[in-house]
Amino acid sequence: MKTENKITFEEAMTSLEEIVEKLEQGDVPLEEAVIYYKQGMELSKLCHDKLKTVEEQLTKIITEDGRTESFSINEEE
Repeated sequence: MKTENKITFEEAMTSLEEIVEKLEQGDVPLEEAVIYYKQGMELSKLCHDKLKTVEEQLTKIITEDGRTESFSINEEE
């Protein structure tokens, strides 16, 4: 697996999906399942962190004069 800084969101998601498939099969030895679980948790955190970063970037706009302003989108419930 690539280092955290170089793996893309898509690569992390693909790896996470592969780990979930292996664990769902149920025929993985316990020691190996623990390793997969730890890797899955690391990938999950990486994906969450990347999404959080993108979300923070999307909550800012750049005005015509180059200033950065925050904005929010009101979601309907």
